[in-house]
Amino acid sequence: MDFRDLSYVVAIAKYGNITRAADSLYITQPTLTKFLQGLEKKLDQKLFHRIGNKYALTYAGERYVSRAVEILNMKKELDDEMHDIVRSNAGSLRIACPAMRSTYMLPCTLPVFSARWPNVKIDLVEASSLLLEGMLVSGEADLAFFNRPVKNSLVDFEVISHEEVVLVISQEHPLAKCGTIRSDCKFPWMDLTLLEDVEFILQAETQRTWQTVGPLLRALPFEPKVRLRTSNIQAAVELAAAGYGAYFVTESHLRHIRARERLAFFSVGEPSTPVDFVAAFRKGSYLSYYAREYIRVVRDFT
Repeated sequence: MDFRDLSYVVAIAKYGNITRAADSLYITQPTLTKFLQGLEKKLDQKLFHRIGNKYALTYAGERYVSRAVEILNMKKELDDEMHDIVRSNAGSLRIACPAMRSTYMLPCTLPVFSARWPNVKIDLVEASSLLLEGMLVSGEADLAFFNRPVKNSLVDFEVISHEEVVLVISQEHPLAKCGTIRSDCKFPWMDLTLLEDVEFILQAETQRTWQTVGPLLRALPFEPKVRLRTSNIQAAVELAAAGYGAYFVTESHLRHIRARERLAFFSVGEPSTPVDFVAAFRKGSYLSYYAREYIRVVRDFT
């Protein structure tokens, strides 16, 4: 058994399909099928149930994959550490972040990073923020960038920057001039109880911003009117600018959306609602020198 065997089985488990797994490994489907048949014969037990074209793990397969992921993660960390020791300036870095953030963060950070580390291969995973912590724990990503909270005890993080969740409405909205200037708020402060008759555009419940916004709305003395839920931040901000509803969004997103010129911004909460933007990684894992360098580049950009 070698590392190739482990990665082959992990790929089959990930995709649940031999053809897709083979494509991801850049080998042919017959080669992967023959490998699995040989491995199961050698182990004298099945690792997968075959249900049509679907491959589902047996109990033995679950144990195999669990250990295989641990071993492959350890190998990746050892490789990174050895690269650091010899200062080969070579390696790979797997970065995960939500699609919206990647649209403006990556163009400003990857060229800078690659100029310094041209031999480090970047693998990018764009996924819902709900999935990012699991990707770190499973070893699918080395670094993930998102807003707190961090819920998985196996995930550690470094704070990149502090920002604020703000309420945005169209500048044409009747409440656009109703903010209160306060010395302890970056933006005019809005009393959310004034929004009883306002319709909201809200995040999908799987999004991290909703985990911050949800408690604000649940504390109101009325049931907020929800006109739309969407995970598309760009579309939601554009809709708010067009007068479709009120929306909550973090400052960093607003800085990169053109519709901001048509919006009124408000601090909300007591007196505001801060969040931390973090670089997250698997707790106890070896974080390579160039991974730390990428965190530094992102911090400089932010």
